[in-house]
Amino acid sequence: MKTYTKGSKKLLNAWAFYDWANSVYPLTITSAIFPIFYSSLFLDDIRTVEAFGIVFNDTSLITLLTSFTFIIIAFISPLLSGIADYMGNKKRFMQFFCYFGAAGCIGLYWFSLDKIHLSLLFYFMGLLGFWGSLVFYNSFLPDIAFPNQQDAISAKGFSLGYTGSVILLVFNVIMLMRPDWFGLVGENAQTDAMRIAFLTVGIWWIIFSQYPFRVLPKGNKNKGILSKDIFWKGFKELHSVWKELDDNKRLKSFLRAFFVYSMAVQTIMFVAVYFGEKEINWGSTSAKFTGLVLSILLIQIVAIIGANLTSKLSEKKGNIPVLIGINSIWMLLCFYGYFVESPIQFYFTAGAVGLVMGGVQSLSRSTYSKFLPKTQDTTSYFSFYDVSEKIGIVIGMGIFGLIDLKFDSMRNAIVFLFVFFLIGIYLLFRVKKYIPK
Repeated sequence: MKTYTKGSKKLLNAWAFYDWANSVYPLTITSAIFPIFYSSLFLDDIRTVEAFGIVFNDTSLITLLTSFTFIIIAFISPLLSGIADYMGNKKRFMQFFCYFGAAGCIGLYWFSLDKIHLSLLFYFMGLLGFWGSLVFYNSFLPDIAFPNQQDAISAKGFSLGYTGSVILLVFNVIMLMRPDWFGLVGENAQTDAMRIAFLTVGIWWIIFSQYPFRVLPKGNKNKGILSKDIFWKGFKELHSVWKELDDNKRLKSFLRAFFVYSMAVQTIMFVAVYFGEKEINWGSTSAKFTGLVLSILLIQIVAIIGANLTSKLSEKKGNIPVLIGINSIWMLLCFYGYFVESPIQFYFTAGAVGLVMGGVQSLSRSTYSKFLPKTQDTTSYFSFYDVSEKIGIVIGMGIFGLIDLKFDSMRNAIVFLFVFFLIGIYLLFRVKKYIPK
């Protein structure tokens, strides 16, 4: 197999193309079609389901399972990343999680309340596979790109991801709106179309990941073979990263800021559709479905612009000042979100969210990569980054759910996220003092 040199166009494009392959999962499963499909399984007057011997309401079951999955991811990430770095074959781990997640997406075709435990297993597989593969995907960035290339290629990855996911979503939306064009008829035609949409996500993910898997290197040179002595090596390496942060004040300071503001960003991305479904006055069920899908498409399209605009701005102003500006916009959106009631207001908010969503994700990833010390152990460092993000998601989703439960309103919970962005901005200002003039 041909080996490509660090910084080569072929290698950079292959790495970025994995975003094209896997980004269909968060758009279709997390954000767009699955929340609508899941809600359609419940009757208007019966919004509960029994699982694991407990009666849950519809949204709490998915929210708690999502939080549980991220706890698992936070636990296994350092374990697997340490082993992958030791064996020098992190691409194999990335492939495993890719196929594991894609199989979960395909399994969602059979999702039903009658077989809730098997159905939740498929949901769990998709979520674990997507986020698990990102641990290894992100860790390739400093291996394949030089520091002056990382902002642009990180943004390109997100742009490709948004573009590819929109293409597939448009296809699936057409199938949902006109199922008869695809030979789907009867009262369950639209539901069947949504099930087929889950199949397309898994198949798309598998097919388009083959190009990056063919071009990306295996990882660092083999250091040895797997044994009991290195089974817990990942946690030891994570602890070593934690200790090494004392000697890298800039990186440690940035991680604090990232942990706080990412907690809010990821929570908003997970609950946005549920907020739109519950809090916006759409007028009718069909208008709600159309409005939510259009909003999600708008977010994705604008996010392409946002990711590239952020990359250009960071070249002129620097990463941290741009991140401060982006977080300031997020903070204002949380405040504005409390007053959003009409579809037009929701569309405006969706467009603004898209603009800053792509920017904050791509620039955070490349900023962290730039701040890393010179090391071959990039997977453990990115595992630390990913563990921070996942723990933040668990905390953010938990706090959001408790506030929603207490006040029976997602509006109050959205406003509370304002505080996370405010603290994140303060911590980003502290990062600036560790950056040479």
